[in-house]
Amino acid sequence: MRGVRGIAAGFVVSIAASVALMVLYALGGQAQLEGVLLALALGGLGTGIVLWATDLLDEPELVEEREPLPSAPEERREASEALGAGAVTRRAMLVRLVGGAVGALAAALAIPSLSLGPRPGEDLFRTGWTRGARVVGDGGEPIAAADVEPGSVATVFPEGRAGSADSQALLMRVDEASLRLPAERAGWTPGGCVAYSKVCTHAGCPVGLYRAEAQQLLCPCHQSTFDVLRGAVPVFGPAARALPQLPLGVDSEGFLVAGGDFSEPVGPSFWNLTSGEGSG
Repeated sequence: MRGVRGIAAGFVVSIAASVALMVLYALGGQAQLEGVLLALALGGLGTGIVLWATDLLDEPELVEEREPLPSAPEERREASEALGAGAVTRRAMLVRLVGGAVGALAAALAIPSLSLGPRPGEDLFRTGWTRGARVVGDGGEPIAAADVEPGSVATVFPEGRAGSADSQALLMRVDEASLRLPAERAGWTPGGCVAYSKVCTHAGCPVGLYRAEAQQLLCPCHQSTFDVLRGAVPVFGPAARALPQLPLGVDSEGFLVAGGDFSEPVGPSFWNLTSGEGSG
């Protein structure tokens, strides 16, 4: 009976420490106390399991020769019933306690995962560009299609999102007749104005250089080079995916506007793995 009390005490201490750990975490946490409570939870559970294994598990039977000491049948029956009922009750209690200790500890260890915040959902697959959003410069000024000079390059953003890292795009003007874009992108380049994401598809560095004569964009981090006329497909370097293109249009006042978000998610190609469209 003493062994049963010790086992139960170990599991009760573990449950109490796990519950206290959850309460402490919900109240803001304190690293030192959390460590003490975690040690008590693990120690109590371990102590209970060790005592159970050493005190209650069956041991080999040793038979000592002695003279028969018969008891009356009624006494034997009563003793057997009392022993059986007590053993089942103690075992059921200990099983419930060890289950509660394991469950409470698991809950206490799982709660910190709430600090990771909500799932990102589709946020990594969208930027601030929406249909009709005006194209603006660093200072938030709208850009007219007629003001974009051939051979020039400018970093642009959707109106109201100037400085947004994932929405930044490079705006250029090229000879519209020289463009070799997919058929579904017809109408995306009014007057030869073309825009691509500034976030490199290799490692996410900013694509900061424009070779106007070769009409290529260059990422200075790892020298990935993209052909502007052919949809910014990579022609040199480690990047394996084209820069996503931004559909452009012109509003009634002559300012450039977006026809929607980029053609694909911006940045490195992690999304190929999550969406099942590729393996690298």
